[in-house]
Amino acid sequence: MKRVALIAALIFGIDQITKLGVVFGLDLINRGEIDVIPPLLNFRMAWNQGINFGLFASSAEVMRWVLVVLSLAITIWVWRWTARAKHGPWARASAGVLIGGALGNVVDRVAYGAVADFLNMSCCGFENPYAFNVADIAIFAGAAGLVLFTGQTPPAKPRKPRRKTP
Repeated sequence: MKRVALIAALIFGIDQITKLGVVFGLDLINRGEIDVIPPLLNFRMAWNQGINFGLFASSAEVMRWVLVVLSLAITIWVWRWTARAKHGPWARASAGVLIGGALGNVVDRVAYGAVADFLNMSCCGFENPYAFNVADIAIFAGAAGLVLFTGQTPPAKPRKPRRKTP
């Protein structure tokens, strides 16, 4: 479980550093948008009060705390499930990525009342109206990794041959 915790802490740190750096350091909170490599990568400030793509968004204060509690409950469940079952290293890494991302968005909801989204990517004539953040990427990648890697049994550790004593 040490690997899960280390990966979760790393993802959480990257998420929070990028949010602080872009939203406050580059003053995206006031500027609203910054073209980085148009149209491939742009910073577009968005406060997401819901979950992915703004689903279940509500300005009601109670919904903010419902989403905080729900995120923490899922995080605890994933942690315990990963600890109890014998998952391989990729599944454990995926759990750490998901947990780190979820905790990053929880901190935003507690500190700001909504999740700070700022990444916007468009390509090939398609204008993406949505913004996301590092935590959102981590949650998606972690969940996908858990789906892909939890059905596998971890490789058996090679046993050392016993020495015969005279």
